[in-house]
Amino acid sequence: MSRIPMPFRSAPLNFGFVLLSTVLLVSSCNGSGNQSITASPDSSPSIAASPQTETPSASASPDVAPTGEVQNTTISDKGVGAAQLGIRLGELKQTLGATATFTEKSPFMVDFDAIEVSQGGEVQFYLLHLAKQPLKDSDLIQGILTRNPKYRTAEGVGAGTSIAQAEQAYGKVTLSYNTQNEAREYARFERQPVPNISFATGNGNQQTAGVYPAASSEYNETGNFRPDAKIQSVLVVCLTDVCSAP
Repeated sequence: MSRIPMPFRSAPLNFGFVLLSTVLLVSSCNGSGNQSITASPDSSPSIAASPQTETPSASASPDVAPTGEVQNTTISDKGVGAAQLGIRLGELKQTLGATATFTEKSPFMVDFDAIEVSQGGEVQFYLLHLAKQPLKDSDLIQGILTRNPKYRTAEGVGAGTSIAQAEQAYGKVTLSYNTQNEAREYARFERQPVPNISFATGNGNQQTAGVYPAASSEYNETGNFRPDAKIQSVLVVCLTDVCSAP
């Protein structure tokens, strides 16, 4: 399969470019950014589906934590909750305060390490960065991954959402994976919300969300999926100059 052309400027490798270009071996979207991230979430979160009886737009409005703090649980093209693309790591630490812990995870995925951000003993999200290049407080946030089902898009889609429910929000799904991309599987929807959000659903070397023909090749794609298939994690990357400041 040929690579999808990507109109990135000729500047230093960009985090969003690398991260998304790996995803794009499997799906079709484009963008631009600063350092690049090529990888997408691992397929092992095993998060139980979050009941859709809760208000789908819950992610669009803040939740109130037991401490009385207001916590944003929205996934958008701007970020995941309090973790917003283009702000500095030090700013996020100030926003979350002493209740949050930041733990380096290395390795996190091929080519990328991450800072695990937890609050109240619960992992909220991961801040991705290139392997062996730890983020400093002065560095900009360029990639955020969450496996926590309380974080959702405005349409109520997040980790733990079934593919069938996501189709109701975004239209027909195409599931795909490429063996050159560690066989990570992604879901691309007919009405994909924004180019810089990716939904990971499984792994072609293990159990996939999609049902593929028996004869597999390097690139595999299908519109069929298992009834119990779910989104396992959501990745948001920066594709604009907001993340390219020094």
